[in-house]
Parts: sequence; structure tokens; C-alpha cells
Amino acid sequence: MGSGHIVTFLMVFLIQNSQNRDNAAIQVKLDELIRVSEVKNLYIGIEHLTDEEIDELRTRCESRARQDPEEAVKAVDRRARRAADAVG
Repeated sequence: MGSGHIVTFLMVFLIQNSQNRDNAAIQVKLDELIRVSEVKNLYIGIEHLTDEEIDELRTRCESRARQDPEEAVKAVDRRARRAADAVG
């Protein structure tokens, strides 16, 4: 492996590491905003759901928001509560 490849590998590693740190920091900030909001902590931990579960949550939320905003919040709250209970 030439020195150019090593430098490229190190740069990719550093960029990924920086992005992972940034994402973790953003997640903590979002969790704190959720914690102090009226939503309470129901949405904390939903990042641990599968991609399919998150897509389902998003689809249901968007669909219900178009029909009845209050019902959409209730449905997402129920799903988020189950996700938070599963994680915690």
C-alpha cells in the first residue's frame, strides 16, 4: 500500500470519526429538547428502531397529520412510548 493510500485511509477514518461524534452530539441535543418539551421523553430512543419501524412511524405520522393532527400525535406517542419502553 503506497503512502497516498495510507493518507486517504486516514482521512476517511478521521472524517467518519468526526461525523460519528457530530451525530452523537446532535442526538444528545435532540434528546434534551424532547425531554424538556411537552412531548416529554416519549421519542427518546426511537433511533434504536429498525429502518422499517422508523419508516412506518414516519408514514403513519405524515398520514395522520394530513387527516387529524391531534390523532397523529397520539398515534406516534403510543408507538414512541413502546419503543422507549423496549430500550429502557
